[in-house]
Amino acid sequence: MSHTADKSHLAALPIKVVIVEDQAWLRENLVKEINSDPQLSCVNAYRTAEAALHGIPNDRPDVVLMDINLPGIDGVECVRRLKLLLPELRCLMLTVYEESEKIFNSLLAGAGGYLLKRTSTEELLEAIRQVHGSGSPMSSSIARKVVAYFNHLGAAKDDSVAALSPREQQVLELLAKGSAYKDIAHQLSLGIETVRMNVKHIYAKLHVHSRGEASAKYFETPSFRLSKER
Repeated sequence: MSHTADKSHLAALPIKVVIVEDQAWLRENLVKEINSDPQLSCVNAYRTAEAALHGIPNDRPDVVLMDINLPGIDGVECVRRLKLLLPELRCLMLTVYEESEKIFNSLLAGAGGYLLKRTSTEELLEAIRQVHGSGSPMSSSIARKVVAYFNHLGAAKDDSVAALSPREQQVLELLAKGSAYKDIAHQLSLGIETVRMNVKHIYAKLHVHSRGEASAKYFETPSFRLSKER
């Protein structure tokens, strides 16, 4: 009964999405894909960052899908300016770029996630829901780069992961391996909202704010290193 009520609430209040993408064909396809999901609604789409900066404060979306390579102001700078205007806005990068510099510049600018354009429609739509729920969705290859970056910085080498509950440790392990929330829910026989709540608890207990930071903690724990040495 509560599950049905939750779905009705989502249907009544779809997540409002704005697209910033300069390629017309891709922009149009993204609009169609987003509007095909009853939980999502594309409220506007822009070709340039300049147009987006002018229009988005009036659109008041929940999530912005942002390309990086835009004519004029690029997507990273657009995110930085949008976050100054609308601090609660969630931005999800959708790009072809896999370079570490672009990834971290985007995250530093305030992006909540980073996906590659080859991401499937199903994964993209789920990522929008994740980033709206304060998650940090990333393509698996991007997540590996983020993990490598934090390892390089000498990420925490304590066993703080041991403070998590057994269920939270299971969720963290799958999260660190790049699994989407829906896959975690399927593998652990959980509802997707339960997965989201576990992720929030994990972030709070590990004092992290993203999938990348949480994954770095997981990969650097003594228990993980011992299992790799066996």
